Amino acid sequence: MAAPASGVRHPLRHDPILTVTPNPALDVSTSVAQVVPEHKMRCGPTDLDPGGGVNVSRVVRNLGGRSTAVYAVGGPTGQAYRELLEREGIVGRAVRIRASTRESFTVDETSTGAQFRFVLQGPTLREPEWRALLSAVGDDMPSGGYVVASGSLPPGAPEDLYARIARIARERGTRCVVDTSGPALRAALDEGVFLVKPSRRELGELLGVHIDDDPAMRDAARELVRSGRCEIVALTLGERGAALVTRDRTLALDSPRVAVRSTVGAGDAFLGALVLRLAQGREPAAAFRTAVCAGSATAMLSATDLCRAEDVDRLEREMVLPPEPVL
Repeated sequence: MAAPASGVRHPLRHDPILTVTPNPALDVSTSVAQVVPEHKMRCGPTDLDPGGGVNVSRVVRNLGGRSTAVYAVGGPTGQAYRELLEREGIVGRAVRIRASTRESFTVDETSTGAQFRFVLQGPTLREPEWRALLSAVGDDMPSGGYVVASGSLPPGAPEDLYARIARIARERGTRCVVDTSGPALRAALDEGVFLVKPSRRELGELLGVHIDDDPAMRDAARELVRSGRCEIVALTLGERGAALVTRDRTLALDSPRVAVRSTVGAGDAFLGALVLRLAQGREPAAAFRTAVCAGSATAMLSATDLCRAEDVDRLEREMVLPPEPVL
């Protein structure tokens, strides 16, 4: 069946999506009445979730899409990580490494509503291991579609790992999306990618400028696009919403008003929803709207839970849009 004239594909059909997570984390989340130094703190129930860049695949699934996930795992935590992904129905390829997959901890302080997040350093990848990851990416890279490389790089991985993935993507005609920071982001942009999702601080560091207001942020993002290093810059701004900069437009949306319970995974939800809608043939403005709602729909859930399709749909229906949301 041909796609509608608008270019939007059937909602259950979309361009292929591959996600790459070199440094996954087994997310451990719990709660305690009060965080007190030098005391044993009796915690509430504990939840385990596969976290890191693979959250993009989890969000794509939650919103009715499909993706393939390539990720590096090892040791007992890696085995638990892989089993949790398989239980959720995430199709992927686990690249085995010798060291154990890292963990991250989220603790909610029930007496104050504060949230404490502890992110451990990832295991060191040996050269054969990161090369095996690249090989798996090359094997699973779709011709056309999207590849999303996200998260920090583990120790031992080369700074240009994401740039190498971008190179493979260009050879296959695949749009490369990168969500990372520092030298890894700079190298990827030097190679040229489709979309990046830096924070305001990361954007300033990339261009060597201080960004202290919205006009400066707009100009910095436009400079990245004008330079040809990427086609789209997506900026998540927390409770202030998000911005999307393309060659033709600069869009901004406020976040829907929700009771925030946890911000863990909100950025991944934004990115997963954005990529899925683009893969479905949606216009950037429409995909951006879904992405903002997906981030808020994640923030309204506890611990490391990710957005639910029904919440995203409801928030989109309730969102009041300006005629042309320009930053």
